[in-house]
Amino acid sequence: MSEKSPQTFTSHRRLDPAYHYLLTFLLLALLVVASVHAVRLHTFEAFTNLALVVALFITAWKVRTYPLRTQDRLIRLEEQLRIRALLPASVATRAVEQLKPGQYVALRFASDEELPGLLQQSLDEDLKPEDIKKRIKTWRPDYLRV
Repeated sequence: MSEKSPQTFTSHRRLDPAYHYLLTFLLLALLVVASVHAVRLHTFEAFTNLALVVALFITAWKVRTYPLRTQDRLIRLEEQLRIRALLPASVATRAVEQLKPGQYVALRFASDEELPGLLQQSLDEDLKPEDIKKRIKTWRPDYLRV
């Protein structure tokens, strides 16, 4: 996605083709081959290969999820600071106590003008992140998302 193109609900997700397509395809192919060999051969080497492929799957999954978790924590902190700067203390305190991490991640796309209303709806209706994103009219783009 070009950094100059506007983001919307339909265009805000980022995919890394090398990771999401190529690596996934290669790992799935390795898993199929290793599984077939383990079932057919019943040898120590075949089961070792299968275990290695499973270990690669777990590694690939963790390599993706750990940075996302860290990034989500940073987004939560940034949004807490923004909420405290833009909203009355009573609303900000309630938001800090009640918002879930995914709701913070979704609210980061809302413009400063839309944030108070969306935040109140999120708190009152316990909106899911996808529902929050769908209600945003003016998006604040996030081009640095991992």
